[in-house]
Amino acid sequence: MTTTAPQNVRPSQRPPHRPRHRLLTLLIVVLLIAVPAGYLVKSAFTSRDSGEQKERIAAATNLTYGWPSKVQRNVYDVPLPSSSSHYAFYEANSWQTSTLYVQFRLPEKKLDDFLEDVGTSSSALRSGHVTIGDRYAERIGWDLKKQGHDYAGTTFRQDGSRPDVAITVDRTYESMPRVYVVSTVKF
Repeated sequence: MTTTAPQNVRPSQRPPHRPRHRLLTLLIVVLLIAVPAGYLVKSAFTSRDSGEQKERIAAATNLTYGWPSKVQRNVYDVPLPSSSSHYAFYEANSWQTSTLYVQFRLPEKKLDDFLEDVGTSSSALRSGHVTIGDRYAERIGWDLKKQGHDYAGTTFRQDGSRPDVAITVDRTYESMPRVYVVSTVKF
């Protein structure tokens, strides 16, 4: 009795070469290394840019054109209407007091909505009154005593650690009044 080997298998033959497995393995290794590395590089640049922007804002000595951050708007109770334009802000901090200065324009019909969001109303605006003190206005470079301008103002005082919000509206341009806000938090 002789035994015969199966017809398809040679005893010394190696298994067939499978390059697809090597390519798949290479692809998996590249994805496992390249994707996280790319993400880390992107995060590093984003973090660096964020720090530079924060440094620029902190070093500002005058108005910065743009919206204050959402955190600033919440801390200082200054809700900016989405329909506003020409907005700028400045934040000043000291040991006992932090102040946010904001200016913007908005349509006259949206002024009531803004005042209600702050916690006051248009009926609280006193015609001819500028409620932002000279010291605050001069720090920013606001001239709130221009001849021929129609100013109206109100101050919304809150209890506890909530900020006091002084609002002055320049109604000289009736369709788009300019709003000046100084919100002060005392510690």
